[in-house]
Amino acid sequence: MSKKEKKIVVEEPIHLDIPEDEIWTYKVEGLAAPHINKPYKHYGLKKVIFAIVIIIAVSLSCYFSVRTVQKDTFEYDQTESGCELSKFSNTGFITTLDIDFVSSLEYDRENPDVNTNFNIIKDETKPVTSVGAYALNCDEKVQVINIGEGVDYVDPKAFYSCWALRAIEVDENNPNYCDIDGVLYNKDKTEIICRPCDHDTYLAEKYGHAKYDENGGRIEPTPEDANYEQYVKDVMTFVIPSSVEKVGQLCFNYANMKTVYIPEGVRVIETLGFFEIPLLENVYSYKCEAAVTDSHYVSDEALGRVYNSLPEGLEYIGSDAFSYNQAMTYVYIPSSVTYIGHHAFWDTVYKEGDELRGVAKIEVAASEDDFKSKVETGDSWRPQYDYMLFKKSVDVVYNSTRA
Repeated sequence: MSKKEKKIVVEEPIHLDIPEDEIWTYKVEGLAAPHINKPYKHYGLKKVIFAIVIIIAVSLSCYFSVRTVQKDTFEYDQTESGCELSKFSNTGFITTLDIDFVSSLEYDRENPDVNTNFNIIKDETKPVTSVGAYALNCDEKVQVINIGEGVDYVDPKAFYSCWALRAIEVDENNPNYCDIDGVLYNKDKTEIICRPCDHDTYLAEKYGHAKYDENGGRIEPTPEDANYEQYVKDVMTFVIPSSVEKVGQLCFNYANMKTVYIPEGVRVIETLGFFEIPLLENVYSYKCEAAVTDSHYVSDEALGRVYNSLPEGLEYIGSDAFSYNQAMTYVYIPSSVTYIGHHAFWDTVYKEGDELRGVAKIEVAASEDDFKSKVETGDSWRPQYDYMLFKKSVDVVYNSTRA
């Protein structure tokens, strides 16, 4: 036989000679007998044990699933200077938040009232020294934040989109920050850092304009109401104090206001400084002789010389600084400006039929040559509108005189 040839072995099939009347009970040697029509031993007990095992497995699965998504109410990171509040996850019933010491939540299991069945426990050996970015991101319940004397840094994005936030109050002994009537500033008041999203409710209550429906929602006055003009002055108008030189990042995001007065000393409007304020119609500037320390509007005369749009001496307009403010109709850029970030005035124009509404043009003090040579501009800094099949930027009017 050659090496390439293979020997094929055909095995004979095995035949079992099983009597027909034993086909369902016949026992092959070495194997267990069939259980056809016969109960298994301890079948009921085994069934109960199996069910218990399944229930325990499902329960453990649910428990660990919840544990993976459940977070502590307070989360902190250790930094070089101390403890940073990195995340606050509201229970749904915390409306006043103290940021001063490392805190935790203790529940009273015997109290069924979810509004009151917890206590916030503070460890006064661990002061909080900073508040991280997005620490309270999109919180919908906190109305008042109290910042302790030991906090030396608050990230500009710390209180982003805190929809119910009415006031930020700072311990008078804090060497880094202060507040003026619930609005956050640095200590020397050269930077306005955060005007809370719901600050208008705070002002409405302070000046006696607040009215609520049966569900607790605040009723916004209308122009037909007898006291509407005073309401606009007290609640919907904001005066930035004359000491301020910088409008911080996200400072006025989503504010409910119609008019803002900016002092001539402001040099910088940071990224998203006046982002998405749908009712913002008027951006005025003022130059005063006496210091203006109160953000409450009284009259133009009390502010000194008031003029339309951005202040003389302004140098920096950050990205998206005035985006999505379609109620604005006029923008004038002084010759002092040297930087305009991308999308600075994005979506401030729209078409109504064939007519442009909102910011239909940008007026500039400088000549075209000076503007193009001295001003750094980001992409799409001008608003755009639909033009045939394309997007067209609004025109820039150079050598313009302020209205």
